[in-house]
Amino acid sequence: MRTSLAAIAAILALSSPVIADAAPAKSAVAPSVDTMKRLVKDLSSDAYEGRAPGTAGEEKTLALLSAEFAKLGLKPGNKGSWFQDVPLVEITAKNVSPLTFTGGKADVSAAYGAEMVAGTYRTTQQHIAVKDSPVVFVGYGINAPEKGWNDYAGLDVKGKTVVILVNDPDYETKGLTGPFNGRAMTYYGRWTYKFEEAARQGAAAAIIVHDTVPAAYGWNVVQSSWTGAQHVADSANGNADQSAAIGWIQKDKAAALFASAGLDLTAQMAAAKKPGFKAVPLTGVKASLSFDNDLRKHNSKNVVALLPGKTRPDEYVLYSAHWDHLGHCEAAPDGDDICNGAVDNATGTAALVALAQANVKAGPTDRSQVFLAVTGEESGLLGSAYYGKNPAFPFAKTVGGVNMDALSVAGLAKNVVVIGKGKSQLDAYLDRALAAQGRVATTEPTPEKGYYYRSDHFSFAKYGLPMLYFEGSEDLVKGGTAAGMAAAEDYTEHRYHGPKDEYDPNWDWTGISADLKLYYDVGRALATTTDWPNWVQGDEFRAIRDKDRAGK
Repeated sequence: MRTSLAAIAAILALSSPVIADAAPAKSAVAPSVDTMKRLVKDLSSDAYEGRAPGTAGEEKTLALLSAEFAKLGLKPGNKGSWFQDVPLVEITAKNVSPLTFTGGKADVSAAYGAEMVAGTYRTTQQHIAVKDSPVVFVGYGINAPEKGWNDYAGLDVKGKTVVILVNDPDYETKGLTGPFNGRAMTYYGRWTYKFEEAARQGAAAAIIVHDTVPAAYGWNVVQSSWTGAQHVADSANGNADQSAAIGWIQKDKAAALFASAGLDLTAQMAAAKKPGFKAVPLTGVKASLSFDNDLRKHNSKNVVALLPGKTRPDEYVLYSAHWDHLGHCEAAPDGDDICNGAVDNATGTAALVALAQANVKAGPTDRSQVFLAVTGEESGLLGSAYYGKNPAFPFAKTVGGVNMDALSVAGLAKNVVVIGKGKSQLDAYLDRALAAQGRVATTEPTPEKGYYYRSDHFSFAKYGLPMLYFEGSEDLVKGGTAAGMAAAEDYTEHRYHGPKDEYDPNWDWTGISADLKLYYDVGRALATTTDWPNWVQGDEFRAIRDKDRAGK
């Protein structure tokens, strides 16, 4: 019989359940919420200036984390160092002109910040100029041969500006079936993919139309995330193969643009959802945009800490979270311009330390445990992508792990939501840990938001490593779904990627306490078992993992 909700708090202190051949913990150990509170408050204080890569805030963060891990007795995890260099380029756009469209029935101009944002991936160009570039609407900007879908079919966009819709063509489908998994966003729906494909097609500029529902956030998030210093992975060619300019435009401005070409945006959006859609040139309309760049190359850093295993130290379990946030950003009405990132992701960063502390207290496991705090998540998973290409410990010898991003401070949830539920055999480990709390795992209520592709576990999955990523559901013990949805909506609207994501001493930590115990139980079981959980048969990452484990 399922445990009553009233008993959940008492159950949280119980030891880990036995999974496969894993021995239970010798004593009841739970990660410390007091440690979490101390570190979240510290990391999200104004003294850390929003923890942007390449700033004094990064230096403070690195010093704090390495000191905390050293104090616990962990070992530097990257060839004797606590840190792994991640080569980045900081690009700060200035003197940004309006994005103008001429040649139509009426000229259209979008102002930087309020109506459009723009930047570049090119890391050596101090000046970007797109002048009189022909404009083409390419629907969702997808080229997916395996799905028989190509929005660029028969099209040459070299030197042109492409206008793109966010998400997948079937995101409004009620179910999870369709050419792009229905409501469940695929990687083709992510803005990162849109820009990648536009560059492959040779576009001079790529502009995404912002629409709150398919984007999963309002314009305020776009504005705060895309203005100010941006960070880009460095490369040998300076990313010269990328589009000169990339960015977003407000939907009403896009509607005016289409009207200037004698087109109706709503009708074109509907047409783009249908198989066989053909790109539509905005006849006669040309785009112009220019801006200067301040460029600064620097090495940001991932933090790598190791808790060695006692019998199989060359096998590893990975815990990951990103330490970075946005630094100084678009100011709130009260003048506050520090995006403190308390929930996102001082909570996950603090959880790494709390989990390390609990594992030290419980005693070493058979396998080694790796605690990885990565940089550049807010800039496109840059730190985890670098670690994926250059792991401190081979993925073939890493059994799997958990990723933690923006833990809920809304209170104890009745169940947890697994991002990507059903993809790997790690689900069974979580199910057993949940059973001890009288909770169960559920699927994502909003798969159209594409969370699977928005956090660092995705960087590791691409290299075949099974990773769990879960969070408390919106169905809260206190207040039910109504309270949970209200809290989520309030955070997204008023705090997410904004200056008001700050530490609050009145937060309800019961949900974090429960979820921390799950991370601990799952990780502890993985570090004790001899099993090697894999992706399920047919999953997109299964073949990569099989080849890696086979030494191929």
